[in-house]
Amino acid sequence: MGSADDGNSSYGQKAFKRSKSHFADRVTADGRDGWPVEAGRYRLVVSRACPWASRAVISRRLLGLEGTLSMAIADPIQDDRSWRFTLDPDDRDPVLGIRYLSEAYDKRESDYPGGVSVPALVDVPSGKLVTNDYQQLTLDLATEWTALHRQGAPDLYPRALRDEIDTVMAEVYEDVNNGVYRTGFATGQEEYEEACAGVFRRLDLLTSRLARQRYLVGGTLTEADIRLFTTLVRFDAVYHGHFKCNRWKLAENEVLWAYVRDLYQTPGFGDTVDFDHIKRHYYQVHTGINPTGIVPLGPDLAGWLTPHHRAELGGRPFGDGTPPGPPPPQEQVPAQGRP
Repeated sequence: MGSADDGNSSYGQKAFKRSKSHFADRVTADGRDGWPVEAGRYRLVVSRACPWASRAVISRRLLGLEGTLSMAIADPIQDDRSWRFTLDPDDRDPVLGIRYLSEAYDKRESDYPGGVSVPALVDVPSGKLVTNDYQQLTLDLATEWTALHRQGAPDLYPRALRDEIDTVMAEVYEDVNNGVYRTGFATGQEEYEEACAGVFRRLDLLTSRLARQRYLVGGTLTEADIRLFTTLVRFDAVYHGHFKCNRWKLAENEVLWAYVRDLYQTPGFGDTVDFDHIKRHYYQVHTGINPTGIVPLGPDLAGWLTPHHRAELGGRPFGDGTPPGPPPPQEQVPAQGRP
């Protein structure tokens, strides 16, 4: 998710196009890009408001990397220098010693395109950004960081299912993950209607798929479920109203509402979600489409903890593995951000 100075006030005024990740180095087991997997070396910078960053937060939790990959949580409200560490004492990240994520970007390269985005992986010793490639980052956490995974960690990207996972993720990205943004930031009626129709056409197809199976691919949680979840969990709170994706609410779709509640109630998913951060970011930062900055009171969050009955479809969330333990105290979501 981009910076405040790359057009938050212009959203809805010009055609929306998502920037590609400019910094695409990979942290790998063999260190072929110069960045070897190493406990304690890197810091993951995220915003709980951002769906792209939330993928990495969930993956890190499920894989048990909390003790080896530290995490910084940015303020959901950006200023003109983008993501900032105003949630920390002295408005400074305690590990990197910086006030703005842009400082890590600047140490890596000056005049970079695409703005300052999260998730970002920063090399702690040098303070330099390593990567902001949100598409590859979580796949690498699942496949390259295996030596540091907790005992019982799930295989989120099983080799035998990768072709199917890749196909599902590509469809979900185009029509849902990015589709809600193309809908919300449309500059004209025709552009809006085309994007919105694409969102709900894909949601209808996903409904048919998930009516007969508990998870998107195979009988366990995979990267595909993580990527769909981070959009669906935000749907009624921001995309339905703020982005005008309002043919129906997620809570009105029996299958998808049960599916997303199943994931929300699975350790590693719901315990990373902060609805307060989500709502304040979208409604207060996107001044181009919400100039008053008013944050709505709803929706009622009580339903997230109600029974979902998805286990009746079979499948085991962690396969032969185990769920993660509770998040560290410093990473727990404050009460005002939870149902």
